[in-house]
Amino acid sequence: MRSITTTDGTEIFYKDWGTGQPIVFHHGWPLCADDWDAQMLFFLHQGYRVIAHDRRGHGRSTQTDTGNDMDTYAADVAALVKHLDLRDAIHVGHSTGGGEVARYVAKHGAGRVAKAALIGAVPPVMVKSESNPGGLPLAVFDDFRAQLAANRAQFYKEVPFPFYGYNRDGAKPSEGIMGNWWRQGMIGGAKAHYDCIKAFSETDFTDDLKNIDVPVLVLHGDDDQIVPIADSALLSAKLLKHATLKVYKGYPHGMCTTHADVINADLLAFFRS
Repeated sequence: MRSITTTDGTEIFYKDWGTGQPIVFHHGWPLCADDWDAQMLFFLHQGYRVIAHDRRGHGRSTQTDTGNDMDTYAADVAALVKHLDLRDAIHVGHSTGGGEVARYVAKHGAGRVAKAALIGAVPPVMVKSESNPGGLPLAVFDDFRAQLAANRAQFYKEVPFPFYGYNRDGAKPSEGIMGNWWRQGMIGGAKAHYDCIKAFSETDFTDDLKNIDVPVLVLHGDDDQIVPIADSALLSAKLLKHATLKVYKGYPHGMCTTHADVINADLLAFFRS
């Protein structure tokens, strides 16, 4: 397995396939690089070099009990980018990975990043506060933590239904997709996943978005039940200097999997533009 070791001794697993302009994929919580299979294969065949890592505490990376925060996640990405000497790279983040992309590009990406894409992403900030009245109440995320701590395996059986929109009338759940979600979640570390809930829900990416100078494609489904669009993509597109916003009617949070053909085509058009 390919991995790098960070300054605090954490091993970060990664995949690195092909040649050409690099695309770095950043996965959501509590998943791993495998969540990008449909994109990795597609863009590899389009002539790109495709890279995806398992965030610390997730997948095959070290099950850390510390450093499970956005600053450290972004620093880990910077270490991987330096190790691979990536330049003119495109960074694509889904959900929590979108926050990781925003923090990395703003803090570490100067001279190395060509473009970015945020898909169903958590920025600017998810939790409700006086400055973010449209956010989700803290109690929502407290409930996530409580369910994870009580029975993580069962909790991870239930999340895929709203994640992929399988709880909607007429939806046809895929046992394979839901089982793969559960598999990815369960190979990660419980402590890291618990801590990451705070990282993805309470981190404020407003300044990161304002400081990003490269073109950014913002994609979001208007039926996203995990990261509601009104307090995420619609606000992020206004904060970014060079944003292109595309909204998909009826698409769920996990649209990179359920509608991979559409999302891949739109990403490819943006990358080539």
